[in-house]
Amino acid sequence: MDLAVDLDARGDRVGAIYRALLEAIRAGRLEVGDRLPPSRVLARDLGVARNTVATAYERLVAEGFLDSRVGDGTYVAELAAPVPAPRRAGALHPRTGWTFRALPVSGEQPAPPHDFRVGIPDAGLFPFDSWRRLVAAELRVGAHSPGTYAHPAGLPALRTAIVRSLALSRGVAAEPDDVIVTHGTQQALDLVARVLVEPGDVVAVEDPGYPFARELFASYGARVVPVRVDTEGLVVDEVPEGARLVFTTPSHQFPLGPPLSMRRRTALLELANRQRIAIVEDDYDSEFRFTERPLETLHAMDRHGRVVYVGTFSKSLVPALRSGYLVAPASLREALLGARQLADGYGAPAEQAALAHFVADGMLARHLRRARSTYAERRGLVIDGLQRLLGHRLELVPSAAGLHVTATFRDQTADDQAVVAAAAEAGVAVEALSAYAHGPGVPAGLVLGYGAAVTSSITPGLERLARLL
Repeated sequence: MDLAVDLDARGDRVGAIYRALLEAIRAGRLEVGDRLPPSRVLARDLGVARNTVATAYERLVAEGFLDSRVGDGTYVAELAAPVPAPRRAGALHPRTGWTFRALPVSGEQPAPPHDFRVGIPDAGLFPFDSWRRLVAAELRVGAHSPGTYAHPAGLPALRTAIVRSLALSRGVAAEPDDVIVTHGTQQALDLVARVLVEPGDVVAVEDPGYPFARELFASYGARVVPVRVDTEGLVVDEVPEGARLVFTTPSHQFPLGPPLSMRRRTALLELANRQRIAIVEDDYDSEFRFTERPLETLHAMDRHGRVVYVGTFSKSLVPALRSGYLVAPASLREALLGARQLADGYGAPAEQAALAHFVADGMLARHLRRARSTYAERRGLVIDGLQRLLGHRLELVPSAAGLHVTATFRDQTADDQAVVAAAAEAGVAVEALSAYAHGPGVPAGLVLGYGAAVTSSITPGLERLARLL
């Protein structure tokens, strides 16, 4: 085995070998089942003491990345699945071996003529004039004690407004002290990872699933294990033994769409209580439902304080506000609050106060009613176009909510990423289902968002996609 290790500088040689091996595993250069050389062989090749290599091996075995078999050797463990390869060069974290790098974002490129990108709401629907007046009123001299530091949990008025809104819309019973206002979902997940995840911990994620959550947990050294999704959502029976945390999108599985069935919800909560697993419930897009009423949230069903409920205003309003929240169980409240304070202190008081008025005064509810009507029309056009123009090639995955739909190829030899690249050349932006996969077995398909699509461009865009296919 060729292993690049910088041993020129004096210092922690065990740590250097450990980090090199961990990075090789995470990058996929060492695959599950690969046999490592005996410690004396690798020590001879590196010119170090055998005990130095043996200690690095022992550390990786203890964290679950390697499996030591008496009389047989040392192998890459089954749960040490590699994360996606870095798209850009970055800095190697000395403790976890994670390579930090920025990923592409939707704001880097101008909107295409036929925009079916995922996760982008229509900014034109947001009442900017009303929002500007609210913010301006909160920026007056002396408001919100600008010479002092605010509470890391967020303004009490906003936390109260969030609690009331969640109780009415989602049946989430909480107190304002349970709520921590964050800079979107991503910061909420980061706080959870800071508090709950140690290097080597097993974190179960849906597959296909939300890539940023997957990579965030891996950046804290977690062994991120993909768990299959079917028509009932997360397959609870396949959550790995010894999992520390499960990340799930039960109201509208991302990106496939089906909700987690009531049977699976009950099973997941029972498993979490039995094995002391924390559940992160990401209730994204829950404001936009178009058919049946949503199932009860995991948080509302939880009787043992296992669920951290995460929400965001990025889809219901606009991503530029960078506002989200989490509802913490009592056992984690102080730890998450401390993590929030260490992360960036606190949020912007004036914008939080404006958002509190926006929610409490009914402006959010009115905006959602208008937006839901527009999105329902676009959703209908997308579904009609997929079935009428592409039904012989694509099978629509049933979905009752959200700002996107997913369709799988009837011919599973199709290369969905090649289709996406060709469509982009034709001015049609769609996303490949395989891009959301972490493990094998995810079908080839297309994910089409309609939040940012110009209504009149939807049918012509699908016609162009049909001609291309």
